[in-house]
Amino acid sequence: MNIQLGDIGHIIQLAIAPVFLLTGVCTNLTVLINRLARIIDRSRVLEDRLDVAYNDTYLNELDVLYRRSHLINWSITLSTATGLFVCLVIALLFIGDTTNFTLDKYIAGMFVAGVFSLIGSFGFLLREIFIASSWMRDHRHIRQPRTDNG
Repeated sequence: MNIQLGDIGHIIQLAIAPVFLLTGVCTNLTVLINRLARIIDRSRVLEDRLDVAYNDTYLNELDVLYRRSHLINWSITLSTATGLFVCLVIALLFIGDTTNFTLDKYIAGMFVAGVFSLIGSFGFLLREIFIASSWMRDHRHIRQPRTDNG
């Protein structure tokens, strides 16, 4: 099959939207990985403190951090799956336009699977944010304003 320059231009135009989606997915992965890193850092601090002295508050916070890390891990997994599906969509667009194969259903299926994966990723992220916010709200310390006696 002989591919014309116009055909390649058309393929690239079709691939632009999934590439923008892939950029957004990568940004989402960066946010998720940063959140996971913060959770891990805080867990290490609390575990070190528990090595010195037992404290129920530290144990409770560790339980919350473990739940949060579990949710973030699921979100990272689904975001990565989204990226994989989008890359497959882009590859299938090129394969479908450069060969005689009809891949429209596969392309649509991969795109829908990617969108559902992204929705799931955002759902897990949102749940993790709610847990973090709830913990912070429930354990805030009301501090008395400092007064200078001088």
